[in-house]
Amino acid sequence: MNVTVRVWRQEDAGSAGRFETHQLDDISADMSFLEMLDVLNERLIEAGREPVAFDSDCREGICGTCGLMINGQAHGPAEATATCQLHMRKFSEGDTITIEPWRAAAFPIMRDLIVDRSPLDAVIEAGGFISADTGGAPDANLIPVPKTVSDAAMDAAACIGCGACVAACPNSAGQLFTSAKLAHLNLVPQGQAQRWERTIDMVETMEAFFGSCTNYGECEKACPKGISIDFIAYMNRDFVKAKMKNRKLIGQKFP
Repeated sequence: MNVTVRVWRQEDAGSAGRFETHQLDDISADMSFLEMLDVLNERLIEAGREPVAFDSDCREGICGTCGLMINGQAHGPAEATATCQLHMRKFSEGDTITIEPWRAAAFPIMRDLIVDRSPLDAVIEAGGFISADTGGAPDANLIPVPKTVSDAAMDAAACIGCGACVAACPNSAGQLFTSAKLAHLNLVPQGQAQRWERTIDMVETMEAFFGSCTNYGECEKACPKGISIDFIAYMNRDFVKAKMKNRKLIGQKFP
């Protein structure tokens, strides 16, 4: 198949960006989207030009580094699909494909299609872990966990931290990412000891970098793992509870 690619080029965060247009022929419909970009880069290198910089790692839909805006959609036209899992058969002969980096104030462009997603790391560093000393690992069946709870925790843990939810949101909100990272710890017994402290620390860190959630729902639609916006409601509930229940532990002062 033959396609036209409009790709964003930008040397660094301080430079003005622009679109470059390239004609690509003999592209296999079975190629992944990133393989198509590999072909583009091979041809640019052969022509003595700079290749397009983009992030990728596992190319199996589990690391989240491949996120791109494709024709205005986070990760492209296929639902519940990361960019690396998107195949060229989703496009038609002669299509023009516009490729951009994430567009969010929290994600400054570093080069071409690569953005700085370190604010997501800052949210995790604020409390996205269990550090309480619980001793040796108990037998798997020692602590009963209802199946609905374990299923919900696993659904939340599916978040790969790609940032598509932020890029798709008109407010550049980080609530879906943060709520997923909270839920997969706050729902299980091992996460209870630090539940309230974790919730406040992660939510307040999130608010320092990202916009406010106004329930557009674009985040859920763009998420390659189908994370539900229900987790945002759970996070908001826990945040209110944490402010009241854990105020002595976290040193908050109330009138």
